Amino acid sequence: MTINYKGNAILKINPNAKFSIQHTENEDTITWLDGTTPISKADIEAQFTAVEFDMAMEDLRAKRNKLLADTDYLALSDNTLSTDMATYRQSLRDITNGLTTVADVEAVTFPAKP
Repeated sequence: MTINYKGNAILKINPNAKFSIQHTENEDTITWLDGTTPISKADIEAQFTAVEFDMAMEDLRAKRNKLLADTDYLALSDNTLSTDMATYRQSLRDITNGLTTVADVEAVTFPAKP
């Protein structure tokens, strides 16, 4: 796993953890700083699936937010939003509902813009 996964996994377990990760060719070495209680390698690795899901959701939300931003001007108070556009924008806002796995996120199909 990448250093980013390890760092995110550590922060998922202890959001206040202070540490540095030194990457070498064969392994990563974690140095615990400022009295942070060390977290076992197994506990860190157990968080990788959750970290991967969080990262996939972050990417999905960024794409969704861009699509919403592209149509924000249509939702201003001096415009009348068409029913099709209102439905499209609501579908975008609801796109993350019920997603629980990376496979769910990867299977998302964005609605067509009217």
